[in-house]
Amino acid sequence: MNTMTLDCWNKPQGAERSTSIGLISFRVSEAAHLELEKAEEQLHATPEKDYMLDMNMADMELETPEGFGPLSDCQLRLYLRQDDLRGQFHLVGHRAKDGSLVYSNAVMVDQLG
Repeated sequence: MNTMTLDCWNKPQGAERSTSIGLISFRVSEAAHLELEKAEEQLHATPEKDYMLDMNMADMELETPEGFGPLSDCQLRLYLRQDDLRGQFHLVGHRAKDGSLVYSNAVMVDQLG
């Protein structure tokens, strides 16, 4: 498994802007890594703009910033960068307490291996 520690953002419902909430840490399993690589290949061959991979919350070893609380769901959103068409992904989820959007900065798929 690969551990990611990334800057994380929160956008409450109705808010105009997201605010930084600190660092979020999570693990990407080998199976999820392989699925991201496969999806990256598929994005190159189709007109789709992105791919959403549902994550099993029990397998992620997710750590949110202190005092923020748990997330109710998580997905990895994969997309191709415009300048070089390399696959990037970021974590997307919702705060269990209020349903607000939570997301991380992006990282390149090839940095997992």
